[in-house]
Amino acid sequence: MKAIVLYFSRTGQNYSNGSIVDLPCGNTAIAAGYIHEIMGADLFEVKSVAEYPADYMKCTEVAKDELNSNARPAVSEMPGNLSQYDTIFVGGPIWWGTYPMPMFSVLEQIDWAGKTVLPFSTHEGSGLGNIMSDMRRVCAGANVKPGLAIHGSNVAAARSDIEKWIEKEAK
Repeated sequence: MKAIVLYFSRTGQNYSNGSIVDLPCGNTAIAAGYIHEIMGADLFEVKSVAEYPADYMKCTEVAKDELNSNARPAVSEMPGNLSQYDTIFVGGPIWWGTYPMPMFSVLEQIDWAGKTVLPFSTHEGSGLGNIMSDMRRVCAGANVKPGLAIHGSNVAAARSDIEKWIEKEAK
């Protein structure tokens, strides 16, 4: 099985256990790194051309505006031809109930026919949000497997949970 992890992650100010903390590495990047290690999967980080505000509260306002306007922000790079991959892990934080809009800028450009999709999220209380229904809609033609929600503030200790999920859903 050839796999890739497509993910969006945020460093800097993030919400964690009821307060704003400064993260040198985003929670989703940590989870994506574990999948990379466990599966030998390739990694592709989705990055918006326009940087989000460093201030967490301002970032959430921008994210909400993007969601409400169904924006598809420009991304700095697309993952290219994914025909060599049969399994695609898709991950991001839950922003207002779903992935950040730059993820959809990428996901809507992919030919999902015959792919297996494993969604995962990092969150501080919203679990998978709406990403399962979003992935079933966006990933037409793919086999969308049950997703994994990882509490962001616990992501460093989540490797075994990720391993169990992969063992159950991907192998």
